[in-house]
Amino acid sequence: MVKSDNQSSISKNSIEKGRLLFARDVTFMLSAVSLDTLPSARLPEICFAGRSNVGKSSLINALTNRKGLARASNTPGRTRELNYFNIDERLFVVDLPGYGYAKASKSDIAKWTKLTREFLFGRASLRRVFLLIDSRHGTKESDIELMNMLDETAVTYQIVLTKIDKIKKNEIDKVHIKTSALIAKRPAAYPNIILTSSEKKSGLDELRSTIASIAIS
Repeated sequence: MVKSDNQSSISKNSIEKGRLLFARDVTFMLSAVSLDTLPSARLPEICFAGRSNVGKSSLINALTNRKGLARASNTPGRTRELNYFNIDERLFVVDLPGYGYAKASKSDIAKWTKLTREFLFGRASLRRVFLLIDSRHGTKESDIELMNMLDETAVTYQIVLTKIDKIKKNEIDKVHIKTSALIAKRPAAYPNIILTSSEKKSGLDELRSTIASIAIS
C-alpha cells in the first residue's frame, strides 16, 4: 500500500510532540456565523475543509481523543458555521462548513460559500488548510474549485485522504497516485498527502505531528 510521502521518516520526537499537543486541554470555543464573530487572531490557526460527509468532525474527535467534541452527523451539511476549537492556548483548529451538498438551499450554499471565502482570504493567522478528500470517491469538481481558489490566493493547503479503512489497499494506492498527480503542479498545494482512518486511528500520528510543527514553529 502507498504510504504518505514522509510517513516512514517521521521521528519519534515529532510523533511525541503531536501526541502531547492534543493530549492537552482542548475546548470548543464558538461557532462563528460572520467575520465579526471570529475570535482575535492571537494564535496560529489551521482549518479542516471538505465536502459534506467527508468525515471532518470524526477526524477532529479522533485527533483529540474526545468523543463528541466536534458534532458528527449522518446528515450531510450539518456544519453551517466556522466551528472553533482551542488547543491549550497554542493553536486554533477550525472546522469549516461542508460543501458540495446538493440538497441544501441555494441561499444557504451561497451564505456558507461567502463566509468560507472571506475567512480563507482574510485570515492572516491561518497557517494551513487541510483539505479532506473521501478516499472512496477521490476529488470532485467542488474540491477542484476550492483548490483553484486557494491557489489563486496562495493559501497553503494539504490533502488528507479519509476513510481508507473503507476501501481495498489497491484502491488506496490508485487514489493516492491520482491525487498526487493532480496536485503536483498546483502552487499552493503541500506535496505530502496524509492517509487517515478515524475509525481505525490510521495516519493520526502523522497528522498530529504535522499540525504540531505548525503550532510550535
